[in-house]
Amino acid sequence: MSLKIRLARGGAKKRPYYRIVVADSRSPRDGRFIEKIGTFDPLKPKDAADRFTLDVEKAKAWLAKGAQPTDRVARFLDSLELVKREARNNPEKAVPGKKAQERAAEAAKIAAAAEAAAAAAAAPSAE
Repeated sequence: MSLKIRLARGGAKKRPYYRIVVADSRSPRDGRFIEKIGTFDPLKPKDAADRFTLDVEKAKAWLAKGAQPTDRVARFLDSLELVKREARNNPEKAVPGKKAQERAAEAAKIAAAAEAAAAAAAAPSAE
């Protein structure tokens, strides 16, 4: 049985509230879980003390048993220095898509033509 330490969503529509649970990886996100070990409330300010709570001893015990944290939970555990999370870097994330590149090239072409027309109109005629 593969165990995951993950978030289970609760709360109302557009008002999320998450429980940090240990669950079988095959069970649904909000479904059956083995144990609740903490909570996360993303609506509270980042500096609020009760935005994120975790029973550290239970987390350590489950990690020792082989439970794998998801990416978001790994960030929480890294902030508590329980798990070392490698830094991620995706340099292609900021690159515009094909359509956006085409639009930018078209806009640059139009701007260059307008600039050339303005320069020609500003230059005195030699008559």
